[in-house]
Amino acid sequence: MNFEKARFNMVEQQIRPWEVLDPDVLDLLMTVKREEFVPAAARSLAFADVEIPIGCGQVMLKPVIEGKILQALQLHRSDSVLEIGAGSGYFAALLAARTEWVRTVEIEPALVRFAHENLARYGVENVIVEEGDAVQGWASRAPYDVIVVSGGLPEVPKSLLEQLKVGGRLFAFVGSMPVMKARLITCEAEGRFRTEDVFETLVPMLRNTPPQDTFRF
Repeated sequence: MNFEKARFNMVEQQIRPWEVLDPDVLDLLMTVKREEFVPAAARSLAFADVEIPIGCGQVMLKPVIEGKILQALQLHRSDSVLEIGAGSGYFAALLAARTEWVRTVEIEPALVRFAHENLARYGVENVIVEEGDAVQGWASRAPYDVIVVSGGLPEVPKSLLEQLKVGGRLFAFVGSMPVMKARLITCEAEGRFRTEDVFETLVPMLRNTPPQDTFRF
């Protein structure tokens, strides 16, 4: 398989037509090698417009979804990032390539190992993979400039929003079947948030999603 041609086709035929036009994002998706983070048996699907199962009921998101998230977040080199749901480690690698550091927290031990091994083999040094349940946030290094929730939530927990710096951005998939809102929340001032629903999709829910104590928008 010609991975470079497949990567180019992914960007030009899937991601760019979905109005992901930020050149930095497109360059990033051309640079970080997605095929290094997929399960070995699915390597031929690394650039396909599909969710790739990675075990434990979780998936790698479609490339177009990853591109839309990156474009919405407008990452900066000085950003500190919390990712909830490490998965394969690929999205953490994308985030790490444009920010100062990333802490990615995964509840499934098998995926903690998978993400850590992938990131180490690929040589990513500014990502820490930790095992735990971060659905309510990860307070040890809060506040963060960016929080990315890689699975679905019925609502955004108040505790997550409280871990954003002023000017910080949170991206989450909010709702339930048959459709979720891909939501960008920006902290404009202490306790004040601006919300934008960027697109609609459906992704697997996070484990232990909170039933209450949420902000509703």
